[in-house]
Amino acid sequence: MPERIDKLLSATGRWSRKEVRDLIRQGRVLVEGRPVQRPEEKCDPTASIQVDGQTVDCSPFVYLMLHKPAGLLSATKDARQKTVLDLLPDHLRRRGLFPVGRLDKDTVGLLLLTDDGALAHSLLSPKRHVDKVYLARVDGWVDQDDCQALAAGLVLGDGTHCLPAGLKPLGDGSACLITLQEGKYHQVKRMLAARGKPVLALKRLSMGPLTLDEGLEPGAWRLLTGAELASLRATVSGG
Repeated sequence: MPERIDKLLSATGRWSRKEVRDLIRQGRVLVEGRPVQRPEEKCDPTASIQVDGQTVDCSPFVYLMLHKPAGLLSATKDARQKTVLDLLPDHLRRRGLFPVGRLDKDTVGLLLLTDDGALAHSLLSPKRHVDKVYLARVDGWVDQDDCQALAAGLVLGDGTHCLPAGLKPLGDGSACLITLQEGKYHQVKRMLAARGKPVLALKRLSMGPLTLDEGLEPGAWRLLTGAELASLRATVSGG
């Protein structure tokens, strides 16, 4: 649906509405190669929009894949500690992005950041059964008894009931893959601790069809590709 050009550009977080009006007045904003004459002109968000010769993405939502490093909170803000949003440029932080689900401060790996609340809600809903896969290294060795216990659904010491989860030992069993369909507080660590195998290191590898791009260094991020976004939407829509 067409929107005012000043609204579209200011919504990217790069400029205020007043700054956009100044850019338009100076002839620095083009839509499909044509200089915009008035701030109230409307155009489709998918149109080719340029400012100072640089293409600007005016899509209504942003979807980022982040390789979360250790030491940062999976939160939008914190008065005392740095969060994953501190890794982003100012214009993206101003868009109101948030992490889809949380990783512990010392847990690393795949984290999806977006401002699309509907998609985030669907991905996190237990009813959707969206798998999250983690690589864990434990103090000890995971065995078949542990696999069977998680597959049956653990009840933790505080009475928390966990849905059946997948557990696959790797190598000598000090490393393993854990597959969850939910995201309770510190769940992987609590489940393995309940089996006497405390977690030493934890990394999320995937969420549904979205797999961590190992080309991303810890702390780096990129936009999702069209294919990645389409696969996420298909997952939550049942397609």
